[in-house]
Amino acid sequence: MRPDAVRLALDAELAAARRRRAGEPPRVLDVGGGSGVLAVPFAAEGCVVTVVEPNPNALATLSRRAADAGVHDRLTAVQADSDALGQVVPAGSADVVLAHGLLEVVDDPKHTVAAMAAAVAPGGVVSVLAANRTAALLHRAIAGRLSDAAALADDPAGRLPEESLLRRFDTDGLVALLTDAGLSVELVQGHGVFSELVPGSVLRQDSSAQDALAALELKLAPTAPLRDIAARLHVVARRS
Repeated sequence: MRPDAVRLALDAELAAARRRRAGEPPRVLDVGGGSGVLAVPFAAEGCVVTVVEPNPNALATLSRRAADAGVHDRLTAVQADSDALGQVVPAGSADVVLAHGLLEVVDDPKHTVAAMAAAVAPGGVVSVLAANRTAALLHRAIAGRLSDAAALADDPAGRLPEESLLRRFDTDGLVALLTDAGLSVELVQGHGVFSELVPGSVLRQDSSAQDALAALELKLAPTAPLRDIAARLHVVARRS
């Protein structure tokens, strides 16, 4: 599979941060970074990474991954909730702040986004990847789960009672959350526009189908209205 649209956008921001810092390593803050799925690869590429994560088991896995990859010296793990971000991370200390899969589960997303906006340096960006309520509704309707689709449509948070997440977002709501924190939204794109709709049998039967799907995803990720029905919404917002 080719690099996806989210990773390409982040790579561009990290390259820009390196230029702003005259070749010094970009500083990445991964809020709710878990076991280091993003943090370890970025550290391996020369970034200085801080992960803020409340789960000690996830941090233990992160430590092992960092050691295995030989990047322990470029990665700092902090056990804390996102609510305490301002207490554990200096203001303006990150070039790129990541919140991927986080805003769906925090108690107060406005507070979390405000703290991330404070943590990013001038010229830096906040990258948010969040579950899309429109996609969740659409996928359930296509699967014939019409009562669940109706419940998602009626619930202000876009969730079902049995789900562990607290909310889903639509494009306008996610953009407003970032702009209300004083950030300037520069990119809105979808992640998983088609990948959760294409049957697995198609990908198994045609050896070229995965590359074709990846190319299609990359081409259409920023295109409305397709981006607005993607499984996840990716927004990049800059601090002036």
